[in-house]
Formats: sequence, C-alpha cells, structure tokens
Amino acid sequence: MKRLITAAGISLLVFGCAGDVAGPVQRFGTDSYPQSLSQWRVVLARDDVLELGEGVLPYDLNTPLFTDYAHKLRTIWMPPGATGSYNEAGIFELPVGTILSKTFYYPKAREPAGALLRNEISAADFAGDGLDLNRMQLLETRLLVRQESGWDALPYIWDAQQKDAHLEIAGDLQRHQLVARDSDVSELIYVVPTRNECAACHASDHTSGKLQPIGIAARHLNKEYEHYADGAAPQLERWVAQGYLDRAPHSAPANALWQAGAFDDLEHRARSYLDVNCGHCHNPQGAADTSGLFLNSTETSARRLGVCKPPIAAGRGTGGRFASIVPGAPDASILIHRVDSTDPGVMMPELGRTSTHEAGVELLRRWITALPGSCG
Repeated sequence: MKRLITAAGISLLVFGCAGDVAGPVQRFGTDSYPQSLSQWRVVLARDDVLELGEGVLPYDLNTPLFTDYAHKLRTIWMPPGATGSYNEAGIFELPVGTILSKTFYYPKAREPAGALLRNEISAADFAGDGLDLNRMQLLETRLLVRQESGWDALPYIWDAQQKDAHLEIAGDLQRHQLVARDSDVSELIYVVPTRNECAACHASDHTSGKLQPIGIAARHLNKEYEHYADGAAPQLERWVAQGYLDRAPHSAPANALWQAGAFDDLEHRARSYLDVNCGHCHNPQGAADTSGLFLNSTETSARRLGVCKPPIAAGRGTGGRFASIVPGAPDASILIHRVDSTDPGVMMPELGRTSTHEAGVELLRRWITALPGSCG
C-alpha cells in the first residue's frame, strides 16, 4: 500500500494542482482514501469542464432514482483485465477494484444569481466529452468502491469554485434557491448523506448488511446510451465491448424509459418507478422486509405489492388510511400519502429527498386510479 500512496503523491507533484490531475485512474485501500476527489482521477474538473478519466465509462438508468430534481452523471471504471458477470434478475457481480461514481448537479438558473434550475431534462447535459461547468453547478460526487472486504461508500462535496470535491464522511446540508420553469422560486434543502447513511439504501440485503450498487442490473441498464464520445450505442453491448461485462443477452429485461408526464404502458412505468425508488428496501431481503410490502419489479403478488394490504404498524405514516393501495382510490392509499409527503416522519423514501417528485406522484396516482377491483 505504501508504494501505491507514494506513486499517487509523485503523480500529484508531476501533474500540478489537484484540480488539474491527468493520468490513469488510481485505486486506494480502505486505510488510505484521499481527501480530494481528483486524486482518484475518475472525474476531473479542468478548464470549466467536468471530464472523465482514462477508461471511465458513463452510463444511465432507464428509470432513475429521484433526488430532489438533481441531475446525475454516472460512471463505471474497472481495473485492466477485470470483468463483471451478467445476472438476469439481480445486481451484476463486479470485480474488486471497480469504482462507480455518481455526480449530482443542477443547471444554473439565469436569475436570481446563484440559483439552480429545476427540470427533468438532462439529455443534453453530457455530450460525450464532459459537463460544461459554466452551465452546471456541481454539488457532490459519491463513489462506491469495490474492495476485498466488499463495497465502500464515499461522499465528496464540491467546492464553490468547482475545482475539486473533498471527502466529507459526516455529509452536509446545503441551502439553495431552486427555480422552476415557470419562474417559481423555492428553497432547496439539499442533504449529502453521511457515509453510514449510504448503507440505509445500499445495504439492500438486510441479513448480510453489506453494501452493493442499486442500479447495476440488466433491467436498469438495458437501453441505448446516446452520449458516448463516438455516438449512441446499446449500453450493455458497450459494457461488453469495454470488457466490463462478460455477456449481454438480447432478451435482457428492461425497465421503462423515464419521461415526466408520460403515462403510456402505465403498469410498466409505475412498477419501474417503484422498483428503483423503493424496491431496494421493499423486497424480501431488504431493510423493509418486515413490512410485508414488496415493491421490487419481480413481485407478482398483488397483496404483497400493497393492494388492499393493511400496514403492519399503524401510526402517523398511514395518515389514517387502511391499506397501502386501494384500487381506484389514490387519495385513500397509504402509498400516495407517503410519497407525496415531505414530513420526515411520514415520507417515503426516508432518505434522498426533501421535496415531492410531482411527476412521480402523478404517475402513481394514475396507476392506482386505473387498478381494477376493490377492497370491499
């Protein structure tokens, strides 16, 4: 390990300041995590552009997790010669040394000065060669690092100058002005999770308690990615070509492509939304396993999905409602009450948001309205 640290230190001397680091991606052990994100060389802020490091591959999810309208740049890197193993239903097995990054950012609003823009249109943000930091405001970059002992989560917070991000194990709370397209200005309380809070979502197997990625599964990744440097390509096939995945069957499952305000194939869209936003906890092995409410995409029982299912424990979270989902009656459904709420004692998910996802709630309302049957 000393040799690795020494090499990283020499490289910093050679390439100059931390915000202008070039060269291959660096790996660090659990006892030597760097304070500056740039030392990993996964994503680098240079000349007002957030660039990807050597061999770093961007990716996207069909239906992404909602986080207070933040846009996200996701990347994966593996050591040379390492390959991930395809899994039809679950998370891919990724080799030791894999580094996943997720950078959270917002478009900058024209006014008021320093405000952020609230929208869900991120397709044109990353054009294959980086993010334009004159138009985008970086907030944080989270790393998931595959060590011999398992996955480790590291939150890095970007400085005001957008030159580098710095490790903050204790997380952070930031206040920003958020401007909607109708010029409505609201306060955004943006929460960067602590290192331990990352486990609340990423420990999707409650029994083992070990962290693992959420989105690295066929159903989330099976799509065309439009912003590779050389143009669009099927995402899973590109992973195979890069050597990051051993195979990519043409029959791979796929969640719905998220589009705010789209309600075609309502069942598929709603189930995909619940899967990525709730299913990592609400599954038979997840942290919410004792609830008996399973919202992962593979659940087939209407009862376990919440239809006419009473809660295990009554309380303020139910809002006085008697079932998680009441067919045809979204306002009588606990599910809508909780995803619509911003009360910390009521809202679901419990972490990752302080605002209501209006388009997501509307999708779920329409889905419940269209469900047949009754709880009578």
